[in-house]
Amino acid sequence: MNRPLQFLQGPCAAGQSDDRRGSAVRQRRQGGFAAVAAIFLVVTLAALGGFMVSLSNTQQLSSAQDTQGIRAYWAARAGIEWGLTSAKAATACPAASSTLSIEGFSVVVTCSMSTYSEGASSAKIFSLGAQASSGTAGTATYVERSLSVGFEM
Repeated sequence: MNRPLQFLQGPCAAGQSDDRRGSAVRQRRQGGFAAVAAIFLVVTLAALGGFMVSLSNTQQLSSAQDTQGIRAYWAARAGIEWGLTSAKAATACPAASSTLSIEGFSVVVTCSMSTYSEGASSAKIFSLGAQASSGTAGTATYVERSLSVGFEM
């Protein structure tokens, strides 16, 4: 139905109804709708892609923080083991507060000791603490773990 534009706008030819002329005009007016739908689809897919990239980055950062948290726990655990070994060897607390560097973590080991007498015997109660940290406080890369243990000798 390729007819000249003048024919569509002119008076109806014999035997041609007004409905046929109106539907041709409506088809011509709806021709731009596909472009609008395509633009909407492209924008929606781009937004969805951006969201997926952001979600992937967040997931990777969270996984890295979990790994650092596990490493910080084991560094604090190593600090506790060091404090236990030092206290048992000397039967006294190591220095008031010792700072160790373990696998990139700063580990602060604290110790306190109390002596209790019960009848003719006395006992020493030790309380050890270790705090491992890495990074700058307040940033996304900062991680810290603390452990404490008590024992009697």
